[in-house]
Amino acid sequence: MSNEEAAVTALEELGVTEYEARCFVALTRIAQGTAKDISQVSDVPRSRVYDTVDRLHRRGLVDIQQSDPREFRAISKEEAFETLRRDYNDSIAAADAALDQVESATTQEDKGVWAIANAEHVTDRLVELIDNADDHVHFIVADETMLDQAALDRLAAASDRGVAVIVEVASSDVQTRVQQAIQDATVVVTESLQESRKVVEKWPGQLVLVDKQAILVSGVADRELPGVEEETAMWSHGRDHGFAAWMPELLEDRVDGSRQQNDD
Repeated sequence: MSNEEAAVTALEELGVTEYEARCFVALTRIAQGTAKDISQVSDVPRSRVYDTVDRLHRRGLVDIQQSDPREFRAISKEEAFETLRRDYNDSIAAADAALDQVESATTQEDKGVWAIANAEHVTDRLVELIDNADDHVHFIVADETMLDQAALDRLAAASDRGVAVIVEVASSDVQTRVQQAIQDATVVVTESLQESRKVVEKWPGQLVLVDKQAILVSGVADRELPGVEEETAMWSHGRDHGFAAWMPELLEDRVDGSRQQNDD
């Protein structure tokens, strides 16, 4: 790819049309020129140069000299990028303001069960659910290699704002790590987690239940690369189906049993 084509592509990614990008790059090369000059350098049809350069002028990227024929010149690169940056930020602000006005009542995402196929996205969703907790978080870690520091940090923040945090882990070593990170949490060793079995080539990774409604469960599988594991997940928000409706009852029984085992 030539330098000119690379510049055109880069400008398009900043929200400039192809013809606008080609005309601007052409003017950058020749400093100043007529529509004919721009067409010859940019390969933009001459019939389209005038309206294209007029749009660039309205955006503040091109100056026009009212001569016969008219001549055009591009503003400096520094000024152009400042203008594009300002336009970009204004567009983001406008989109943000518009979205704030959209009725959010009950979105489709609040219903049903959703799949996540990327490990980073699993962590992102897990963290988001914890961040939205108001009263209660129940977190189970079956595979300690999946326990991300970001999750511990968010659990600690939730605990600090008064959310009740219960964590189940498979060993006392992990219990110590979690307890140090979240001092006010109830951290329970559930030894049966060490005996998790594979289901369709996956084994349990993590489970989080937030406010007895939102839930995420992950599974872990070996990838083709040795020693590399892949985490996928299912998640849901709300209790409009059995997946979330059953979990609070099952988890409360687990914690009661684990507490009794630890006390013994």
